Amino acid sequence: MTKWMFSALTLVACGLTAMAADNEIKVKEGDKAPNISLPATSVDKVLPDAKDAKSLDLAALKGKKHVVLFFYPKAMTGGCTIESCGFRDITADLAKLDTVVIGISIDKLSDQQKFTDKESLNFPLLADSDGKITKEFGVMAGTRPVSQRVTFIIDKEGVIRKIYTKVTPKTHPKEVIDFVEKELAK
Repeated sequence: MTKWMFSALTLVACGLTAMAADNEIKVKEGDKAPNISLPATSVDKVLPDAKDAKSLDLAALKGKKHVVLFFYPKAMTGGCTIESCGFRDITADLAKLDTVVIGISIDKLSDQQKFTDKESLNFPLLADSDGKITKEFGVMAGTRPVSQRVTFIIDKEGVIRKIYTKVTPKTHPKEVIDFVEKELAK
């Protein structure tokens, strides 16, 4: 191997390490969740008194509900549809455990509304179209302008109790409800 090739490989490896460091999750279990205030669909599904609200502030749920906040890459794509519909199907069960579901991606609000309507989603979808919150949580997918598939379980006091970084869309909603039943429904 020539000296040039070794230097190039070193630069590539360093670049990948730096890129990974930039995209590491920036919050951890036990941390207070960063506040989120974003345009959203179906705000009234988690805040019934907010029938005409066009944005959702996570602080409005503090002291009232546990939150399943799931980041997903892109509205109306295969895995995101499977995961979102899985959460849709257990929303009533989670509600019995004082828990609400909120989805978030960097899609525009109009795309989130189309997704909500098409799949009859019964929870809000937040539109982080500039990626600010996705970056704040550290879940941007490398250099691509999409979120990683990561879920944060936040308790009523705003503390992150569980982070799922390895998510299988089909089975993930079940593992989330199992965690909520075991750890938060006391």
